[in-house]
Amino acid sequence: MPLFELSDIRFAFPHRPPVLQGADLVLHPGERLSIAGPNGAGKSTLLKIMVGLLMPACGRVVAFGAPRREESDFHEVRRRAGLVFQDPDDQLFCPTVAEDIAFGPLNLGASRAEALARVDAVLAELELTHLRNRITHKLSGGEKRLVTLATVLVMDPEVLLLDEPTNALDEANEARLTGILEELPQAMVLVSHDARFRQRLATRELRLRDGRLGPA
Repeated sequence: MPLFELSDIRFAFPHRPPVLQGADLVLHPGERLSIAGPNGAGKSTLLKIMVGLLMPACGRVVAFGAPRREESDFHEVRRRAGLVFQDPDDQLFCPTVAEDIAFGPLNLGASRAEALARVDAVLAELELTHLRNRITHKLSGGEKRLVTLATVLVMDPEVLLLDEPTNALDEANEARLTGILEELPQAMVLVSHDARFRQRLATRELRLRDGRLGPA
């Protein structure tokens, strides 16, 4: 069964031309799907529609086997699919790294001890333990990018949605991030302008043009 099925998705921001004009997408378990396209094509918009942060004007979103129409339908989706935003500062808002990573588990009812144990586990897995007590806003761009990934992985999602994950990364941090993603078992949707990154990770590639997804 597909993890996501989007059909005839149409979306426009107020007082602006349509962004998506009948986009279709299917994501299967274990698949790493990359989406390319020019700036403003609607790639980030599509990822947000997948987890219900934006609602399409029309079209159908089926996630994990169930149709999703209302905001309440997407609560489960956001537990099972983790979105890493293009700008880490949109995702990191707590004083320290540990608090940012613990926020998700605590919000879902984990005890503080349970949440901090999960924080330590994901930091160790990503070799980021040295950042545990750092002030988040003082991190470098590359460190913030890796911490945003940790805030998603701590929730043990079935799907990762990655919006320009290599943005502003130096060569060393890009190589590190790529190596981490290569080892992860989750299905992924990768939005990236970086052709080399897409070729290394993706099992299938689509291009978003004129509001529709088609072969790259």
